[in-house]
Amino acid sequence: MNTLIIAAALALAPAASAGEPSLDAVRAAAERFQDVKVALAEGYVRDPMNMCVNAEDVGLPREQGGMGVHYFRPDRLGIAGPPNPRVDGTGTHTDFLKPSILIYEPQADGSMTLVAAENLVFARAWEAAGNKTPPAFHGVPFEHMVDDPATKLDEAHMFEPHYDRHVWLFRDNPSGVFAPFNPNVSCAHHRQGHAHR
Repeated sequence: MNTLIIAAALALAPAASAGEPSLDAVRAAAERFQDVKVALAEGYVRDPMNMCVNAEDVGLPREQGGMGVHYFRPDRLGIAGPPNPRVDGTGTHTDFLKPSILIYEPQADGSMTLVAAENLVFARAWEAAGNKTPPAFHGVPFEHMVDDPATKLDEAHMFEPHYDRHVWLFRDNPSGVFAPFNPNVSCAHHRQGHAHR
């Protein structure tokens, strides 16, 4: 990881709105999660489906790259049970100083490297809370993810309609600090086991 490249990318990112933390502050708050065992100890749960998400798997060009393996806080997402038939929740948490999701890239030695943070809110809960527009971070609206039943792909990734936003804090992303996929992230070393090192 080249910290000069990351610093340059963060400098080019949109400025924080009033009351929002800077990207540097978000990065500092997430630094302790470089050790995935800290994330697990603080209530993050590895994706039960053990998926390492990459663009090609969801029907996008391979060049867009990957996301990685998601670790999430069920309490922040408001998830009370297993998918039925899709993952649903009641959370409206958008604080990137305490992200609801951490994203890791699997390494050849079985370890996990933290690459990004993410927040996700379910559309129904967000709108029920009286919100008329999608959540935003640094002036960038969260992406609205809804499955299109007319396609073979599941554009919402087994989730009910939701809004989400990725922030690439620990891996330079030529597609932008808020892009969903990163060409510099790979699932090549993903294992089906659940080793945490």
